[in-house]
Amino acid sequence: MALKDLFTKNHPKKKKYATIPTETAKNDVPEGIMTKCPSCKKIMYTKELTKNLKVCLHCGFHFQMNSRERIDSFIDEGSFEEINENMMSKNPLNFPDYLEKLEKDRLKSNLNEAVVTGIGSVNGNKIVLAIMDASFRMGSMGSVVGEKITLAIEKADELSVPFIIFTASGGARMQEGALSLMQMAKTSVALKRFSEHGGLYISIMTHPTTGGVSASFASLGDFNFAEPGALIAFAGRRVIEQSIREELPEDFQTAEFLLKHGQLDAIISRVDLVEKITNILEIHQPGGELAW
Repeated sequence: MALKDLFTKNHPKKKKYATIPTETAKNDVPEGIMTKCPSCKKIMYTKELTKNLKVCLHCGFHFQMNSRERIDSFIDEGSFEEINENMMSKNPLNFPDYLEKLEKDRLKSNLNEAVVTGIGSVNGNKIVLAIMDASFRMGSMGSVVGEKITLAIEKADELSVPFIIFTASGGARMQEGALSLMQMAKTSVALKRFSEHGGLYISIMTHPTTGGVSASFASLGDFNFAEPGALIAFAGRRVIEQSIREELPEDFQTAEFLLKHGQLDAIISRVDLVEKITNILEIHQPGGELAW
C-alpha cells in the first residue's frame, strides 16, 4: 500500500455547503450603499462615488448627473440664483396624454422643465448657467426649454458675463412638433447676437447630447467641450448605417471620435472641469493669462 493511500482511501471528501443569507442579513446592508460601474463592473461605495463627482474610482466612467448635482459640483457654494424657474410647458398641439406625462416628470424630478437656468460664479467669476436635465422628458427640447435658454443667453448679454451650458438631451420634443424645432433657430439667433456683442459662450456636452440640441446651440460654443465617453449625435447609429449601407466605427458618435475629427476642442474629466473652466474665464478678464 502506498503511503498516500493511507490518507485518501476510505476517507471520502467532506461535502461543501453554501451559506445562503437570510432576508434579515440581506437587509443589514442598506439599499444604495454600493454602486456597480457599468463600464469596468467593479463595485464601490456610493458615498465615495458621489464624493468623486460620480466618476468611477477605478476606470473613470462618468455616471449621469442631474441638474442639482451639477450646480453643487460646479458653482461656488451659495452663489447660484435660479431664474425663470416657474415657466412650464402647455400642450399647444393637444397631443394625447402630454400634460399627464409632464406632471409625472415634475413629481419624479422635482423640476418644472428639462433645463435649469440661473446666475452664479465659478471660483469668483460671475456667469449665467443653463443645465439640461435628462430626468425630465429625457432632456428633450420643447418651446419652454428653448425660451429659458434664450432668456439665459439674453441675461448673460445684459450682465456682460460668460454663458455656460451643460447639454444632455434626446433632441427636440416630439409632442410639440414644429414648435420644438423652431427652438433651434431661436437659440442660435440669440447666441449670434451675444457673440456680436463680445460674449463668451462655453458649451459642455454630456451623455447623451443628440438630435436638434446637438445640431444647434450645443455645437455653437466659442469652446465646445465634452465629458469622456459622452454620446453626441444627430441621427441614430442604425438610421445612418441603413442610409449609407456601411458599418460605422465602434467609437462612432462618442466624444472621443468627435475630438479626433475636429468637432470638439477638448474632452475634460468632470474632476478637472472647474479648474479648466476657471482658467478660460480668467483669461477672458482684462490682463488674463492661460494656465491650462
